[in-house]
Amino acid sequence: MVYVLSESGKSLMPTKRRGKARPLLKDGEAKALKLEPFIIPLLYGSTECTQPIALGIDAGSKTIGISATTEKEELYAAEVELRTDIVDLLSTKRAFRSARRNRKTSHRKPRFNNRIRSKHKGWLALSILLFI
Repeated sequence: MVYVLSESGKSLMPTKRRGKARPLLKDGEAKALKLEPFIIPLLYGSTECTQPIALGIDAGSKTIGISATTEKEELYAAEVELRTDIVDLLSTKRAFRSARRNRKTSHRKPRFNNRIRSKHKGWLALSILLFI
């Protein structure tokens, strides 16, 4: 597929025939802007007429299909595969995190003595004090 730009940089209708683009390149009426996808901007003034293009998207659970068509032909078609491994990756991450938190760490001093209940005997929670 050869994508064509007008002299002002507007997109024109693409062509499937490289035989149509090759003489333009050879005569200096166009130049190669990009090789993948192959894009040529025209170096002369032309009409900027285009045909209506319909975009079709089929969204599935594992793949998404995309197609751009005119009344006569299909200009572009692609299939995008979605990632299905994210649930497994998140569960593995959760397991590692849990193991890290539950691992016995002997280098850490005990932290249960610095709680407010152990410092003040007879301490009650604020929600309980409201009912007394």
